[in-house]
Formats: sequence, C-alpha cells, structure tokens
Amino acid sequence: GKQLAADELITFLFLLFAIMQPITALFTIPGNIQRGIAAGERVLAILEATPAVMSGTRRAPAVRDELLLNNVGFEYREGLPVLDEVIVSIKRGQTVALVGPSGGGKSTLMDLVIRLYDPTSGGILLDGVDIREFDLESYRSLFGIVTQESILFNDTVRNNITYSRTDLDDEKVIAAARMANAHEFISRMPDGYSTMIGDRGVLLSGGQRQRLAIARALVRDPQILLFDEATSALDTESELLVQEAINRLLVDRTAIVIAHRLSTIRNADVIVVIDGGKVAESGTHDELIANGTIYRKLYEVRATS
Repeated sequence: GKQLAADELITFLFLLFAIMQPITALFTIPGNIQRGIAAGERVLAILEATPAVMSGTRRAPAVRDELLLNNVGFEYREGLPVLDEVIVSIKRGQTVALVGPSGGGKSTLMDLVIRLYDPTSGGILLDGVDIREFDLESYRSLFGIVTQESILFNDTVRNNITYSRTDLDDEKVIAAARMANAHEFISRMPDGYSTMIGDRGVLLSGGQRQRLAIARALVRDPQILLFDEATSALDTESELLVQEAINRLLVDRTAIVIAHRLSTIRNADVIVVIDGGKVAESGTHDELIANGTIYRKLYEVRATS
C-alpha cells in the first residue's frame, strides 16, 4: 500500500492528538451531569430547609442591665437533654467564666446565647425581653465572637479584620490590631495590612491567627463578647502575647468566656461550673475554692499540670 510521507504522518498524529481531548471530555459529560444534579439537590435541600431559629421583628437595643439565662433546657434529640434548668445572670460589664468537664454543655450554652439554636425550655432574656423577639441581624450584631478555631479567609489582613465592615477606617483597624498584639507582626509582612494570608490563614502561625481573630472582635466594639479561650496549642511566646491581648479584650466588657487558663478563671467576676448540663456551682474564685467541690478539683488539676 501507499506509504505515508513524514510530513503526512506528523499531520495525522497532530490531528489524532488534537481530537483525543474532546473525545475524552465527551465521555466525562454524563458523570459530570450526575454529580451536578446531586450537588444541585443538596443545595436546594439547604435552601428549602426550615431555619432552626426564626427572626423576630424588634430591633435589639444596647445592653442596659443583664443577659439572663432563665431555666434554660436544650435537647439536640428528644429525650436526651444537653442542658437542664440552667440559670445564669450576666450583668453588664461582668466577665462570666464557664468551666467544667468536657462535654458538660458549655459550648451549647454559647450557641444558645448567639441564637444558633433556641432553648427547648425556658428562655434567654436581654433586659427582660426574650431574645426570640429580636431580629437576628440586630441581635447578633451585639456580639463579638472569638472561637478556638480562628475563622479566616483567603483575603488580605485588613479585610479579615474588618470582615465586610466598609465603614472602618485604617486608624480603627490599626488600633484594634495594636490592642490584639497583632500590629507588629502585620507590619513585618510583605504588604502589611494588604498581605494575602491564604485559605484559613494558612500563611500565619497559630498565635498570629488567634490575634487576628481578637482584632476582628475588638474593631467592632461589641456589646457582649463570647470567647472560647484557646491557647494550649501555642508556643510560650505566642501564648503570652495572646493572653495579654485577651486580658485587654475583657476589661470593662460584658463577656461570657469558656475559660481554660487559670489566670482568666481567677480574674472572672463570676465563675459558673457546668457539669452534666446543669449549673453545679457558681461564685467567685475565692468562694468556690472555699466552698466548691467540682471547681476546686478542676483548679487543683490545672494548677499542677
């Protein structure tokens, strides 16, 4: 038969490889369609789901007196109470530390305060008004939240601090960063406050991420602070810087703190021991050391560890 010339062979191979990719892509279309349908169904299920909490209609006012957890009970599943008849009063300007064994219900209590869930029984009152009467946006704007896992985005340092607040000028952002012991390390970054920090702040150390989260809480000047203290995974220097920022953060603020460090616990105005979903005991550090049982044991364990 006729032999192909070299240039014809090259042309044939070029055309063959050129059509291979479209043909291969064609075979992947059915699978992509099925995955797209499944993903769409999951998105629609979320969009059509009934919210766990419903927004009220009243605008939440500034805190005048107290936030009161009044006989609060909560169940994730019916018949399995996580919290039971919890009564805690957080007066304006007080720091209330929640301590107790792991799994006792401390984080759930925080979730109820911010209205991620509503109590199964009892209620939470802000200056005598059930928080379910307030619209969610205005109520949640009262809070600044610092969690154990700092939630950061693949964006600039500044945008992670301001967190969609376009009304904050550079002076306020820098002041908050200084208070959080973050300004110094930010200033050393290649583009300062315009430096990209990667997804979840992957380009930062654990201590730096925590200080950015504290700066974010400070810059909003919240009425009430919810703070899940977490410094156990940090090196000594970072822990000291974060703890110093925490101490500044709590001065003259209404705060609910899931406390791990002894210094934070001792300095709290009120310590509430949550055990098995109930308030086991409460009081100041000195009162609980003198009269408490669970708290004294927890304190002694942490003091010697």
